[in-house]
Amino acid sequence: MDYGLPLEFGTFITPVNNPPQAAVARARLSEQLGFDLVTFQDHPYISGFHDTWTLLSWVAAQTTTIRVAGNVLNIPLRPAPVLARAVASLDLLSDGRVTLGLGAGGQWDAIAAMSGTRRTPAESVDQLSEAIDVMHEIWQADERGRLRYDGDYYQLDGTKRGPSPAHRVPIWVGARKPRMLRLIGAKADGWLPSYSYLEPGELTRSNQIIDEAAVAAGRAPTEIRRVLNFFTRPGAKDPSRWIDELVRLVLEDGIATIILGTDDPGELERFATQVIPPVRDQVAKSRAQGPGDPGR
Repeated sequence: MDYGLPLEFGTFITPVNNPPQAAVARARLSEQLGFDLVTFQDHPYISGFHDTWTLLSWVAAQTTTIRVAGNVLNIPLRPAPVLARAVASLDLLSDGRVTLGLGAGGQWDAIAAMSGTRRTPAESVDQLSEAIDVMHEIWQADERGRLRYDGDYYQLDGTKRGPSPAHRVPIWVGARKPRMLRLIGAKADGWLPSYSYLEPGELTRSNQIIDEAAVAAGRAPTEIRRVLNFFTRPGAKDPSRWIDELVRLVLEDGIATIILGTDDPGELERFATQVIPPVRDQVAKSRAQGPGDPGR
Protein backbone atom coordinates (compact mmCIF):
# COMPACT_ATOMS: atom_id res chain seq x y z
CA MET A 1 0.00 0.00 0.00
CA ASP A 2 2.25 2.74 -1.33
CA TYR A 3 0.43 6.06 -1.57
CA GLY A 4 3.07 7.32 -3.99
CA LEU A 5 3.91 10.54 -2.14
CA PRO A 6 7.41 12.03 -2.40
CA LEU A 7 9.74 10.43 0.13
CA GLU A 8 11.07 12.66 2.96
CA PHE A 9 13.47 12.19 5.86
CA GLY A 10 13.65 14.16 9.09
CA THR A 11 15.24 14.15 12.52
CA PHE A 12 13.74 14.08 16.00
CA ILE A 13 16.05 15.98 18.36
CA THR A 14 15.64 16.20 22.14
CA PRO A 15 15.16 19.90 23.05
CA VAL A 16 17.61 19.87 25.97
CA ASN A 17 18.57 23.27 27.37
CA ASN A 18 21.91 22.27 28.91
CA PRO A 19 24.06 23.15 27.09
CA PRO A 20 21.74 25.73 25.52
CA GLN A 21 22.94 25.31 21.92
CA ALA A 22 23.07 21.49 21.80
CA ALA A 23 19.70 20.98 20.08
CA VAL A 24 20.39 23.88 17.72
CA ALA A 25 23.72 22.38 16.69
CA ARG A 26 22.03 19.05 15.90
CA ALA A 27 19.37 20.85 13.89
CA ARG A 28 22.01 22.66 11.87
CA LEU A 29 23.82 19.37 11.33
CA SER A 30 20.54 17.86 10.12
CA GLU A 31 20.37 20.59 7.47
CA GLN A 32 24.01 20.10 6.47
CA LEU A 33 23.40 16.37 6.04
CA GLY A 34 20.46 16.98 3.72
CA PHE A 35 17.51 16.03 5.92
CA ASP A 36 14.21 17.57 4.86
CA LEU A 37 12.96 18.59 8.30
CA VAL A 38 13.92 18.74 11.96
CA THR A 39 11.42 18.14 14.76
CA PHE A 40 11.25 18.52 18.54
CA GLN A 41 8.94 17.11 21.18
CA ASP A 42 6.82 19.54 23.18
CA HIS A 43 6.60 19.03 26.94
CA PRO A 44 6.43 22.50 28.54
CA TYR A 45 6.39 20.98 32.03
CA ILE A 46 9.92 19.51 31.70
CA SER A 47 12.34 22.08 33.10
CA GLY A 48 15.34 20.51 31.36
CA PHE A 49 13.85 21.24 27.93
CA HIS A 50 13.73 24.45 25.95
CA ASP A 51 10.30 25.84 25.22
CA THR A 52 9.64 24.11 21.93
CA TRP A 53 8.11 27.05 20.08
CA THR A 54 11.00 29.31 21.05
CA LEU A 55 13.43 26.62 19.91
CA LEU A 56 11.63 26.14 16.58
CA SER A 57 11.80 29.87 15.95
CA TRP A 58 15.51 30.05 16.83
CA VAL A 59 16.34 27.02 14.66
CA ALA A 60 14.42 28.50 11.73
CA ALA A 61 16.51 31.67 12.09
CA GLN A 62 19.75 29.68 12.24
CA THR A 63 19.02 27.61 9.10
CA THR A 64 18.03 28.31 5.52
CA THR A 65 16.46 25.25 3.89
CA ILE A 66 15.36 22.67 6.44
CA ARG A 67 11.72 22.65 7.57
CA VAL A 68 10.81 22.76 11.27
CA ALA A 69 7.99 21.07 13.19
CA GLY A 70 6.82 20.25 16.67
CA ASN A 71 6.60 16.51 17.26
CA VAL A 72 3.98 17.18 18.49
CA LEU A 73 2.81 20.52 19.94
CA ASN A 74 0.79 20.30 23.14
CA ILE A 75 -2.70 21.67 22.38
CA PRO A 76 -3.88 21.74 26.05
CA LEU A 77 -1.09 24.20 26.87
CA ARG A 78 -0.98 26.16 23.61
CA PRO A 79 -4.22 28.08 22.88
CA ALA A 80 -5.20 27.45 19.27
CA PRO A 81 -5.93 31.09 18.30
CA VAL A 82 -2.54 32.24 19.59
CA LEU A 83 -0.74 29.24 18.11
CA ALA A 84 -2.33 29.94 14.72
CA ARG A 85 -0.79 33.41 14.61
CA ALA A 86 2.56 32.13 15.88
CA VAL A 87 2.62 29.48 13.14
CA ALA A 88 1.71 31.97 10.42
CA SER A 89 4.32 34.44 11.64
CA LEU A 90 7.12 31.87 11.72
CA ASP A 91 6.09 30.53 8.32
CA LEU A 92 6.29 34.03 6.87
CA LEU A 93 9.65 34.72 8.50
CA SER A 94 11.12 31.38 7.39
CA ASP A 95 9.84 31.54 3.78
CA GLY A 96 7.35 28.72 4.23
CA ARG A 97 9.37 26.20 6.26
CA VAL A 98 6.85 25.35 9.00
CA THR A 99 4.92 22.11 9.40
CA LEU A 100 2.47 21.96 12.29
CA GLY A 101 2.52 18.78 14.35
CA LEU A 102 -0.30 18.62 16.90
CA GLY A 103 -1.09 16.38 19.85
CA ALA A 104 -4.12 16.19 22.12
CA GLY A 105 -2.07 15.83 25.32
CA GLY A 106 -1.61 12.86 27.57
CA GLN A 107 0.46 13.56 30.68
CA TRP A 108 -2.48 15.14 32.44
CA ASP A 109 -0.99 15.50 35.92
CA ALA A 110 1.86 17.53 34.48
CA ILE A 111 -0.47 19.49 32.20
CA ALA A 112 -2.79 20.31 35.10
CA ALA A 113 0.18 21.42 37.18
CA MET A 114 0.89 24.00 34.45
CA SER A 115 -2.74 25.30 34.61
CA GLY A 116 -3.92 23.20 31.70
CA THR A 117 -7.42 21.76 31.87
CA ARG A 118 -7.60 18.02 32.40
CA ARG A 119 -9.57 16.36 29.59
CA THR A 120 -11.14 12.96 29.07
CA PRO A 121 -10.00 11.04 25.95
CA ALA A 122 -13.21 12.04 24.13
CA GLU A 123 -12.82 15.68 25.12
CA SER A 124 -9.21 15.64 23.92
CA VAL A 125 -10.28 14.56 20.45
CA ASP A 126 -13.03 17.19 20.32
CA GLN A 127 -10.69 19.95 21.46
CA LEU A 128 -8.10 19.03 18.85
CA SER A 129 -10.79 18.96 16.16
CA GLU A 130 -11.92 22.46 17.14
CA ALA A 131 -8.31 23.66 17.28
CA ILE A 132 -7.76 22.62 13.67
CA ASP A 133 -10.92 24.46 12.62
CA VAL A 134 -9.95 27.61 14.51
CA MET A 135 -6.44 27.73 13.06
CA HIS A 136 -7.64 27.24 9.50
CA GLU A 137 -10.18 30.03 10.00
CA ILE A 138 -7.61 32.46 11.40
CA TRP A 139 -5.26 31.78 8.48
CA GLN A 140 -7.96 32.92 6.02
CA ALA A 141 -6.90 36.56 6.09
CA ASP A 142 -8.59 37.27 2.75
CA GLU A 143 -12.04 36.40 4.12
CA ARG A 144 -14.28 39.36 4.83
CA GLY A 145 -15.65 39.99 8.28
CA ARG A 146 -14.34 39.10 11.68
CA LEU A 147 -14.14 35.55 12.88
CA ARG A 148 -16.86 34.16 15.10
CA TYR A 149 -16.58 30.62 16.41
CA ASP A 150 -18.82 29.15 19.07
CA GLY A 151 -17.31 25.83 20.11
CA ASP A 152 -17.16 23.88 23.32
CA TYR A 153 -13.47 24.68 23.81
CA TYR A 154 -12.90 27.85 21.80
CA GLN A 155 -15.18 30.87 21.58
CA LEU A 156 -14.09 33.62 19.21
CA ASP A 157 -16.35 36.66 19.16
CA GLY A 158 -15.28 38.97 16.36
CA THR A 159 -11.52 38.42 16.36
CA LYS A 160 -9.62 39.56 13.30
CA ARG A 161 -8.36 36.97 10.85
CA GLY A 162 -4.73 36.66 9.78
CA PRO A 163 -2.01 36.69 9.10
CA SER A 164 -2.03 34.04 6.41
CA PRO A 165 1.08 31.82 6.39
CA ALA A 166 3.51 31.87 3.48
CA HIS A 167 2.23 28.50 2.27
CA ARG A 168 -0.50 26.05 3.16
CA VAL A 169 0.90 24.78 6.45
CA PRO A 170 0.41 21.00 6.72
CA ILE A 171 -1.13 19.78 9.97
CA TRP A 172 0.16 16.40 11.16
CA VAL A 173 -1.50 14.75 14.14
CA GLY A 174 0.14 12.34 16.55
CA ALA A 175 -2.41 9.67 17.49
CA ARG A 176 -3.24 5.95 17.65
CA LYS A 177 -6.86 5.51 18.75
CA PRO A 178 -9.67 5.01 16.19
CA ARG A 179 -11.59 8.21 16.92
CA MET A 180 -8.48 10.32 16.47
CA LEU A 181 -7.56 8.40 13.33
CA ARG A 182 -10.97 9.22 11.89
CA LEU A 183 -10.34 12.89 12.70
CA ILE A 184 -7.05 12.69 10.81
CA GLY A 185 -8.80 11.25 7.77
CA ALA A 186 -11.43 13.98 7.86
CA LYS A 187 -9.33 17.06 8.62
CA ALA A 188 -5.56 16.58 8.92
CA ASP A 189 -2.75 16.48 6.37
CA GLY A 190 -0.67 13.81 8.05
CA TRP A 191 -0.60 11.00 10.60
CA LEU A 192 2.42 10.93 12.93
CA PRO A 193 2.86 7.83 15.16
CA SER A 194 6.06 6.42 16.70
CA TYR A 195 7.12 3.04 15.33
CA SER A 196 8.29 1.67 18.68
CA TYR A 197 4.80 2.08 20.19
CA LEU A 198 2.91 0.33 17.40
CA GLU A 199 1.59 -3.20 17.69
CA PRO A 200 1.96 -5.78 14.87
CA GLY A 201 -0.46 -4.95 12.08
CA GLU A 202 -1.37 -1.57 13.57
CA LEU A 203 -0.08 0.42 10.60
CA THR A 204 -2.35 -1.51 8.25
CA ARG A 205 -5.38 -1.24 10.51
CA SER A 206 -4.83 2.45 11.18
CA ASN A 207 -4.30 3.28 7.52
CA GLN A 208 -7.62 1.64 6.71
CA ILE A 209 -9.44 3.72 9.33
CA ILE A 210 -7.83 6.92 8.05
CA ASP A 211 -8.58 6.04 4.42
CA GLU A 212 -12.23 5.27 5.11
CA ALA A 213 -12.66 8.52 7.04
CA ALA A 214 -10.98 10.47 4.25
CA VAL A 215 -13.29 9.01 1.61
CA ALA A 216 -16.33 9.69 3.81
CA ALA A 217 -15.22 13.33 4.06
CA GLY A 218 -14.82 13.62 0.29
CA ARG A 219 -11.04 13.41 0.37
CA ALA A 220 -8.56 11.09 -1.33
CA PRO A 221 -6.44 8.90 1.00
CA THR A 222 -3.37 10.28 -0.77
CA GLU A 223 -4.09 13.69 0.78
CA ILE A 224 -2.90 12.37 4.14
CA ARG A 225 0.85 11.90 4.46
CA ARG A 226 1.90 8.96 6.65
CA VAL A 227 4.81 10.04 8.88
CA LEU A 228 6.76 7.77 11.23
CA ASN A 229 9.10 8.45 14.14
CA PHE A 230 11.82 5.81 13.83
CA PHE A 231 13.96 5.47 16.96
CA THR A 232 17.24 3.58 16.97
CA ARG A 233 19.02 1.71 19.71
CA PRO A 234 21.78 3.71 21.44
CA GLY A 235 25.21 2.89 20.06
CA ALA A 236 23.97 1.34 16.80
CA LYS A 237 26.94 1.18 14.44
CA ASP A 238 25.48 -0.55 11.38
CA PRO A 239 22.43 1.39 10.20
CA SER A 240 22.51 -0.42 6.84
CA ARG A 241 20.44 -3.19 8.42
CA TRP A 242 17.51 -0.74 8.54
CA ILE A 243 17.36 -0.30 4.75
CA ASP A 244 15.11 -3.27 3.95
CA GLU A 245 12.83 -2.44 6.87
CA LEU A 246 12.40 1.18 5.82
CA VAL A 247 11.78 0.26 2.18
CA ARG A 248 9.07 -2.15 3.33
CA LEU A 249 7.49 0.56 5.49
CA VAL A 250 7.29 2.85 2.47
CA LEU A 251 6.07 0.34 -0.11
CA GLU A 252 3.83 -1.83 2.07
CA ASP A 253 2.67 0.50 4.86
CA GLY A 254 2.46 3.79 3.01
CA ILE A 255 5.04 5.70 5.06
CA ALA A 256 6.19 8.78 3.15
CA THR A 257 8.15 10.66 5.82
CA ILE A 258 10.65 8.86 8.07
CA ILE A 259 11.87 10.81 11.10
CA LEU A 260 15.02 9.48 12.75
CA GLY A 261 15.03 9.80 16.53
CA THR A 262 18.58 10.24 17.79
CA ASP A 263 20.84 12.86 19.36
CA ASP A 264 24.03 11.14 18.21
CA PRO A 265 25.75 13.25 15.51
CA GLY A 266 27.58 10.17 14.23
CA GLU A 267 24.35 8.26 13.85
CA LEU A 268 22.74 11.20 12.04
CA GLU A 269 25.63 11.19 9.58
CA ARG A 270 25.61 7.42 9.08
CA PHE A 271 21.88 7.44 8.46
CA ALA A 272 22.16 10.30 5.97
CA THR A 273 25.02 8.73 4.02
CA GLN A 274 24.42 4.97 4.35
CA VAL A 275 20.64 4.60 4.67
CA ILE A 276 18.78 7.42 2.95
CA PRO A 277 20.40 7.06 -0.53
CA PRO A 278 19.73 3.31 -0.91
CA VAL A 279 16.21 3.64 0.50
CA ARG A 280 15.43 6.40 -1.98
CA ASP A 281 16.96 4.35 -4.79
CA GLN A 282 15.05 1.15 -3.99
CA VAL A 283 11.74 2.97 -3.57
CA ALA A 284 12.25 4.82 -6.86
CA LYS A 285 13.06 1.57 -8.69
CA SER A 286 10.01 -0.18 -7.24
CA ARG A 287 7.73 2.69 -8.18
CA ALA A 288 9.16 2.79 -11.70
CA GLN A 289 8.20 -0.86 -12.21
CA GLY A 290 4.51 -0.14 -11.80
CA PRO A 291 2.10 2.41 -10.32
CA GLY A 292 0.29 -0.02 -8.03
CA ASP A 293 -2.93 1.32 -6.54
CA PRO A 294 -1.99 4.22 -4.23
CA GLY A 295 -5.51 5.57 -3.98
CA ARG A 296 -7.05 2.21 -3.09
